[in-house]
Amino acid sequence: MTMPVDRTRAEKAVFEFLRALGRDPDGDAELAGTPARVVEAWTADLIDGYEVDVAALLAAESSPAPSNAAGIISVRGLAVSTMCPHHLLPARGTASVLYLPGARIAGIGTLARLVDAFAHRLTLQEVIGANVAASLVEHLGARGGACKIALSHSCLSSRGERQAAATVETVAFAGSFDRAGPDRDLALAALGEPA
Repeated sequence: MTMPVDRTRAEKAVFEFLRALGRDPDGDAELAGTPARVVEAWTADLIDGYEVDVAALLAAESSPAPSNAAGIISVRGLAVSTMCPHHLLPARGTASVLYLPGARIAGIGTLARLVDAFAHRLTLQEVIGANVAASLVEHLGARGGACKIALSHSCLSSRGERQAAATVETVAFAGSFDRAGPDRDLALAALGEPA
């Protein structure tokens, strides 16, 4: 369950956070207005995925599958930006989404919006991919769904181990892709993963 955003409280919290770090938003011209800008960025861009009804998105932005749509539908290189729930630092990279159509198909833009709906939440990379794959099966009616995500995490590159070149890759499957067999083999091949 998502609680409603309390913008006033959030702005006060950012103000106090800056003060606790030894910065004075009232006395530093560069920080003037920062609490309001931070809250706007978080609510309008960084965690706006909570506002998306994924079932409604896939219902409204899909169409009947053509009779000859028997193969896998795949889109690669979807830009992903998310916030690590452990450090509240950004992770960026790409997603590949693929599915084996059932009765309906979704457009490429819809798949991008589906990824964003889950990425723009405070959640782990593994959960984003699992939710995308499961939604394709549950809400689009795909026979199989998969999502591969490759992200560079600021919490790994800018702090701690400072591994700037590290990329974390996760692959999630749902439906017929989640079981050993020919559909899973097709999905793995389409993702460039070993069978």
